[in-house]
This record gives sequence, structure tokens and C-alpha cells, in this order.
Amino acid sequence: MTILLTQQEADALLALEKHFLGDDRFAFPALGGALRIPLHSSDRREEFSLDITRSRILLEKNTFQTRARKAVILARLDLAGQPHRNPDGEEIDCPHLHVYREGYSDKWAMPLPAVFTGIEDTVELMDAFMDYCRVVGKPVIERGLFA
Repeated sequence: MTILLTQQEADALLALEKHFLGDDRFAFPALGGALRIPLHSSDRREEFSLDITRSRILLEKNTFQTRARKAVILARLDLAGQPHRNPDGEEIDCPHLHVYREGYSDKWAMPLPAVFTGIEDTVELMDAFMDYCRVVGKPVIERGLFA
């Protein structure tokens, strides 16, 4: 089932403060691993997910994404992958950021905004991504050996 949002709805969901409501501590995923962390809006009306996935082979290839309504990708940060071709044919090198666009979901990518540039550490990039997505009640994600 595809969930379609207007641009206004998607922008409002991305702008909502997101909170992790637990005491759990998480380990940054190992190579080939994934982590899904549930998040909620302050009033608990909206549920979100912070997803972290890692490549099996390339140490620096990571993906961070925030989803709403279980399946709608609001924002996704791709690190060290292939260039992305947007629907208009423009090619965007990696790393790049996908943000929901009405009618296209997460099919459009853009070069990294300034808030991400100059950050070389993967865990710091993940933290900057959480800031970008307004995760204010952040989960504790402990750095692994290869993070």
C-alpha cells in the first residue's frame, strides 16, 4: 500500500519534534547490519522511525532515514554509494540527501546541505541527520568498532 502525502503534510511531519521514548541503548550497526528505532511526536499522535543501515562490504557506505506513517520516507541521507539520477535526468553524486517531494516520494536527491558538509565521522553525520530531522529526544547509539 502506497501512502501519498501532500508537500505541506510531509514538510509538517519533517518539522515535528521527534522523541525516543525509552531507556534502551543501541549499538551502531555492524557491517551489513540495520537498526530501526521507533520515535514519536510530543503528543504521541504521530509515529516515526529512524533507520540506520550499513553496507556489507564498504565501511563508509551508510544510509540514515526518517520514516513517518510506517512507510513514508521523509528524509534519507546516502553516504558513499552510487550517484543518483533524479526524475529530470540530473545526476547527483554521493553523498546526497533525499527529501520527500509530493508526487515523487523520495525519488529526488540533492547535494548535501551545508549542515552536513565538513563532517567526516559517520556517527557525527548520523547526529547531524537527527538534528536535521528534528529528533530532539535522541536515542543513545553507541559507537561500534567500525563506526
